[in-house]
Amino acid sequence: MSSLTTALKTATFTKVDFVDETDPATVADEYRDLTGNLFGKLGAPAVSATKPTFTGEGTDNAKSTLTWAWGLPGGRWTYESEVELQKTGDTWEFVWEPTVVAPLLAEGRSLHVETVPQQRGEIVNTAGTTLVADRPVVTVGIDKTLLDPVAAPAAARDVAKIVGIDPKRYAKRVKAAGDKAFVEALSIRKPMMTKAKRKKISRIKGAAMLDRTLPLGPTKEFASPVIGIVGEVTAERMKKKPGTYLPGDMVGLSGLQARYDDQLRGKPGLQVSVLGDEGEVLKRLYNSDPIDGKPLTVTIDGRLQKNAEKILKRVEPESALVAIRPSDGAVLVAANGKDNKMNLATYGQAAPGSTFKTATTLALLRKGLNPTSQVKCPAKAKVDGKTFKNDSWYPKLALGKITLAHAVAESCNTAMVGTADEIGHAEIASAAASLGFGIDRDAGFTSYFGQIPEPAGKTEHAADLIGQGKVLASPLVMATVIASIQAGKTVVPNLVEGQVAKPSGVEPLAADEAKQLKTIFRKVVTDGTGHGLADVPGKPVIAKTGTAEFDRKGKRLTHTWMIAAQGDLAVAVYVDEGENGAATSGPLVEAFLRMARER
Repeated sequence: MSSLTTALKTATFTKVDFVDETDPATVADEYRDLTGNLFGKLGAPAVSATKPTFTGEGTDNAKSTLTWAWGLPGGRWTYESEVELQKTGDTWEFVWEPTVVAPLLAEGRSLHVETVPQQRGEIVNTAGTTLVADRPVVTVGIDKTLLDPVAAPAAARDVAKIVGIDPKRYAKRVKAAGDKAFVEALSIRKPMMTKAKRKKISRIKGAAMLDRTLPLGPTKEFASPVIGIVGEVTAERMKKKPGTYLPGDMVGLSGLQARYDDQLRGKPGLQVSVLGDEGEVLKRLYNSDPIDGKPLTVTIDGRLQKNAEKILKRVEPESALVAIRPSDGAVLVAANGKDNKMNLATYGQAAPGSTFKTATTLALLRKGLNPTSQVKCPAKAKVDGKTFKNDSWYPKLALGKITLAHAVAESCNTAMVGTADEIGHAEIASAAASLGFGIDRDAGFTSYFGQIPEPAGKTEHAADLIGQGKVLASPLVMATVIASIQAGKTVVPNLVEGQVAKPSGVEPLAADEAKQLKTIFRKVVTDGTGHGLADVPGKPVIAKTGTAEFDRKGKRLTHTWMIAAQGDLAVAVYVDEGENGAATSGPLVEAFLRMARER
C-alpha cells in the first residue's frame, strides 16, 4: 500500500502496479484533473491506508480504506475513500477509479477549494475616525494565459512604463512566473486610474486590469511607511508560518499592517466542493465561515498627519516630521518626506546636532547651574588637541561670558564643549534618559529611541555634548525630548492603543528642572536661533534648533533639525540636507504649528 499512498502524495505513479497495465502517466493526468486546484491551494495531502481485507470468495480480491488529510489554515480537512486490489500471479495490483480520490468523484468531476474572503480590520484613531479601510483600486498586471510566454517580458516592460515602476525588474518577475500566472505590476487607486491610462494598458497584449479593494489610507502618502501595506502573502512568509496561509491570501507586508496582521487579518472561510463537468457545484464537502479581523486603534490625528505631509511635499531632500501630545505621549503625526527611501520619522538615525543640547543643559542644571549662571563662550575651544568652533553665523556679540540661557538661545557650541570635564558620560546619558532619549524598548511599532554610547575618548565625549560624536537620534525621540520638557515629566511616546512600554530605572524629571528648562528654551524663541517662531499665535513656544555636520561622497553637508512645543503639542522636524536648523527646518515647524491651530 505504501507505493500507492506515496504516489497520491506526490502525484507520481510510475512505481504503482495497476490492473490491466493502466498507464501511470494517464493515471497522473486523471489525478491532476480530479484533484482540481487542491494541490495548488492546499499543498500535498497526507494519505494513509488500512491493511487490505479480502472481499467476496477466494483470496484474489481485496480492498483498503484510504484516509485523506488536506492541510487548511489552522486545521485539516479529512475524509475516507476506498481502493480495490486484485491479485495477478504473485502481484497485487490496484484498480484505478475516480472514487479512489473521493467517493463522489466520477469522470468529468473534480474537487475545488474556494476561499471565502473575510473583512480585514480597519485602522482607526482614538477619536473613532477610520484611517485605513478597504478602498477601490485597479490592479494592473500581466496575465500570462493571454499571450505567448516568450512575449511576456516585453509586454511587462511596456506596462511598467505606463504605471511608473522599474521595467527591468518587473519583466524579470513576469518571466520567472508560471505560464498561467497573473503577475501584479501595481494597484492604482480608482480615482487615479484615468481613461487615458486605461486605454494605453488595454492596447498591450497580455495586460489585464482587475477591479478590487485594498486597505488604504485617505491619500497615497498617508503615514504609509509607518502603517505599512497589504498584499498577497509571499512564499517566504508561508514557509515561516506553515499551515497559516493559502496562496493568494492578503496579509500585512510591512509596518503596523505586518506587526498586527494576526489581529487585523482575521481568517478566511473555505469551501471544498465537487464540481460537475461544466464547473457547477454538485455538493459541498467542507465549509468554514470567514472570521473578520479586529480593528487596530492608533493615536494618529488624520488632519495633522495630512497637514504635515503637505508641508513636507515642498522639501526636496529626505525629511520627516513627528508630533507628540506631551500630556500622554500620543504620537499624533509620523510623516515622511515624499522621496524618503525609508521610515525616517520613527526609525531614522542621524546626529541630532544642537537639539541634543537639551540633555546637556539638563545635566548642567543637575550640576548646580541655573538659567542665569555664567558660562564661557569663546570663539574656539580645544579638547585633547581637537578644536571646536561655533557655527559661521554665530553672533560675535554673544562671545565671552554669557548666561547659560543665552548660550543655549544662540547655540554656543564652545560653551557646551567647555563643560566636558564637569559632565561625565553617565551624567549626560542619565539626563538624556530623563527626557526620553536612549531608552531602548518595544513600543509596539517600528521605533528608534536614540543612542549615546560610551565615548572612545575626551574628544568624542565633547562632541557628544553638542549632538555629534556617536550620538544618534530619530525625529520620534527628539519630539519626545521637547515633549518631556513641555510636560515636565519623562514622556513615553505611544502609537498603538494599549501598547505603552514604560521604562524603568530612569531618573524622573524634577518639577524645578522642568521649569528651568522651559525658561531656557523659551529664550531660544524670544532671543535666539528660534526667533522665527516668536510670532506664532497662541500659547508660548519653546524650541531648539540643530545642525549636524556629516560627510557624503566627499562633501561636507549638514543635517538640519528643529524641535518645538506649544501647549499640548510637541514637534520635531528633520531635513537630511540643509543650510541650518533655523533656516531649513524652522519654517517647516512654523508652518505646522500655524496649521495645527486651524480648524
